[in-house]
Amino acid sequence: MVEFEQLLVVLGAAVLLAALARKIGAPYPAFLALVGAVLAFLPGTPHFSIEPDVALALFVAPVLLDAAYDSSPRDLKDQWVPVVSLAVVSVVLTTLAVALVARWLVPEMPWAAAIALGAIVSPPDAAAAIPVLRQLRPPHRVMTILQGESLLNDASALLIYRLAVGAVAMSSFSLRAVAPTILLVIGGSLLAGPLLGWLILLLMTRVRDVPTAIILQFVTTFGVWILADRLGLSAILTMVTCAITVAQRGPKRTPARIRLPSFVVWETAVFLLNVLAFVFIGLQIRPILSNLEPASRARYLSVSGSVLLTVILVRILWVMSHNTVARWRIRAVGYHPPRPIGPPTVGSGLAVSWAGMRGIVTLAAALALPEGDGATAFPFRDLIVVTAFSVVFGTLVLQGLTLKPLLRLLNLRDDDPVGREVVRARERALAAALATVDGDSSAAAEAVRQELIAHLTYGDADLAEDRALSHTDVHRRALAAARTVTIAMRDQDDIGDDAFQRLLDEIDRLEISGIREET
Repeated sequence: MVEFEQLLVVLGAAVLLAALARKIGAPYPAFLALVGAVLAFLPGTPHFSIEPDVALALFVAPVLLDAAYDSSPRDLKDQWVPVVSLAVVSVVLTTLAVALVARWLVPEMPWAAAIALGAIVSPPDAAAAIPVLRQLRPPHRVMTILQGESLLNDASALLIYRLAVGAVAMSSFSLRAVAPTILLVIGGSLLAGPLLGWLILLLMTRVRDVPTAIILQFVTTFGVWILADRLGLSAILTMVTCAITVAQRGPKRTPARIRLPSFVVWETAVFLLNVLAFVFIGLQIRPILSNLEPASRARYLSVSGSVLLTVILVRILWVMSHNTVARWRIRAVGYHPPRPIGPPTVGSGLAVSWAGMRGIVTLAAALALPEGDGATAFPFRDLIVVTAFSVVFGTLVLQGLTLKPLLRLLNLRDDDPVGREVVRARERALAAALATVDGDSSAAAEAVRQELIAHLTYGDADLAEDRALSHTDVHRRALAAARTVTIAMRDQDDIGDDAFQRLLDEIDRLEISGIREET
């Protein structure tokens, strides 16, 4: 019971800190990690530990599915070159650079262990950067690239990580020997993901109860991750392809009465998991440092600082080099994107370069290294764990707290390609909807016609936005008056609670139907 009470206290404090971070304009992941580290040294602060495999499944699987569900395969296809550049090439370069630095500073470290360290610290965590970016609405191209990177970079890094850990266990490594396994893992994951997504949709289309549907969504999410892991596939690739399959095919099969509450629950769950993950990162500083021998601390911190500097510099150098080549190519052959979208700029390159905060995947991978004594222990495990934590904490604080000021300074903007697509889509959707009541002069048809026009008004983006917000305000005021009268009738015993709850539910549904999500 004590542990449960401590967890509730930490959770409550974390939510309040996240709210405070939003109020003062600080990115909540960096803020939570920093406060968690401070709390770790206070007397009486509880110590929480969690199995690394469980941490990956608990913190990564739902967040990854949510990100993959919101991603656009079309936009990712348009930006596949920079996405692959970050998700694969940048991960490989960072891994190699960190391995070289580690071997230079600690010559006795085996190459396999050094490469494992590089793979652990190489993948950035988009969950730490996306909240900041969404507040400032940078160019759509920047968001697409960073979201695409977040879907694939963990898979690249963890594949290298698994190979390096296996090489340590076997005391040898041959690329020719493991190449078939790599191809099988990648190919199997790309096949299993869509197949599992299709099976999930087949199951979900038979469910009409909202709570049951939402519970099944979480069960199948963790089930896909666990199944892929048990089969030796890439849980990340399997989850991403499964989520994209469900996102592309689900809207045709999932009714709105299930879809809308599902979005609310998932948004809450993902926020909760992110909050817990980043507080958990901060709270680990005390147990990690307490395990170090005093004589080793200076050396470990020196290696940690060098690796932290390496991962930041390698990302900047690679992203800006790629950005420069892209701009040279545009000057030479012109810019002809498949759809209107802003070209790469120096500012967008700097934004992507600095959005490289590490997160829970790095810490969990480090903690998952085999423990033991003597020959069974992973070489330099303590050093790797300390370095991984330092990189996570250092990037969250250093880059996380300065990303927002940097973006404000760069003042990145585009001509809102998503907004223009929304206007075109709204116009066509309205035309299709009005066609169903064309020629019907009944009062019901006229009411439906007016409601459709109010919600799906077409025109330029600013005009459509103003009309939608105006309708929402009027709608909300009218329903607020209806709700006030209903509450008063209940308080005066004019109606009982059964009638009150039924009417309140109807008013709430009307309010939800009248509120247009701000874009």
